[in-house]
This record gives sequence, C-alpha cells and structure tokens, in this order.
Amino acid sequence: MKFFRSSSKPTAAAAVPQKRTRRSSGMAEISRLLNSNSGDGLCVLDLGSTSANNIRFFTDKGHKNYSEDLLRSSLDPALRIQDSEGNWVVDSKTFISENLVYENAQFDVVLCWNLPDYMEESLVKPTIDRLWSVMKPGGLLLAFFHTRDAGPDSMCYRYHVTGTDVLEMQEVKFALPGRPASDKQSPRLQRVFNNRHIENLFRDFASIKFFLARDAIREVLVVR
Repeated sequence: MKFFRSSSKPTAAAAVPQKRTRRSSGMAEISRLLNSNSGDGLCVLDLGSTSANNIRFFTDKGHKNYSEDLLRSSLDPALRIQDSEGNWVVDSKTFISENLVYENAQFDVVLCWNLPDYMEESLVKPTIDRLWSVMKPGGLLLAFFHTRDAGPDSMCYRYHVTGTDVLEMQEVKFALPGRPASDKQSPRLQRVFNNRHIENLFRDFASIKFFLARDAIREVLVVR
C-alpha cells in the first residue's frame, strides 16, 4: 500500500520556521478535565522531552506532571538485537521493561502526541497496551496521527502547551542511531495510520473520538 504522495515541486522544509503554534480540539477537551478537577490533583503523563511550558501549565492548576521521552529512548542502539533469522530488530520486551515503569492505574491524562507515527512499528502496540495499564479507568489519552496528505519528510514536533487549546510546535532534532552526536536531524515519519488501524490500536479502550485538523493531522482522544 502506498502511503505517501510524490511531488515534483521543490521542498519548502527549509523555509518552515522552527517554532509555530496550532489550535488543538483535543487539548481543549483535556483542559476541561484539568479545570474541572483542579482541586483533586490529577496525574498527567507527558510523553516527550521535559517542557517548562507543560510543567508550568499543569502544576499551576494543581496537578502532578511526569515526562518521559519515549521516542528518544526507543532509538537506543542497545535495544537492537538479532532475531532467529539474523535480522536486526528492536527488543520490545526490554524497551517496555525499562520504560513506562509506573504503578497500574496511576494516570488520569496521557499526552501521547505524535509518538506512534515516529516510533518503530514493533514498539507501538506494546507501548499503547502499557499505557492502558498505567491509566485510570475513565482517564483521557490524546494522540496525533498524520493523514495521507502528509509526506515522508514531515517534521517531528515537540508540543508545548501555551493555552487551553493552543500548542507551540518545536521541531525535534537529535542524533539518530549510528550517526555522530553532532549530526542532529528530525526523526522520519515511519508510517501513516488510517482510521481502522487507529481504532484497532486502541481497541481495549472504552471510546475513541477523532478531530480532523487542517494541517494533515488527525487528533485522537480516547477514554480508558
């Protein structure tokens, strides 16, 4: 199946600013939960590098914030092992055992961002299954998925919450496995999920809601 559309037009990636903002319907839903439970001290898991904006946004409302950069962790060369046929694969069991080490039913909110689109495919389902375990029943998870209008060179962003429904997008760049530490680049989009694939990915959750944005991003809000 062909996921990406080719084009003879020159790329405009170099002209894209490193930071920009977007409105998020899914984040607006999350904010309503945060505002309605400001006195109860909800537990939020932010699956990205540490963000001062996000820490401030959540803690100012009286909530606990945990951050874990799963994408960077998933690229650890130590996770590469050879299977029975001699192919190099990612050791998903070791990855899960070393990451997302939390109590079951600990989190009220999980911000997954665009992690599934950039993570190794063999890690996506085990990661979502583990997130299901660490979330409380009725908890919310927000994830972003590219649509078929996205190209293979679509930038990977870190999302910083700057308002109730406003996110600042900062391009993610770091040294990929096998590259010098000074050679930092944005991770490549691994795949494009369609609605059926997304529904299957979250099949153990109670409900799922889609928001289609104009920037080739499909926001998905699921209830544990």
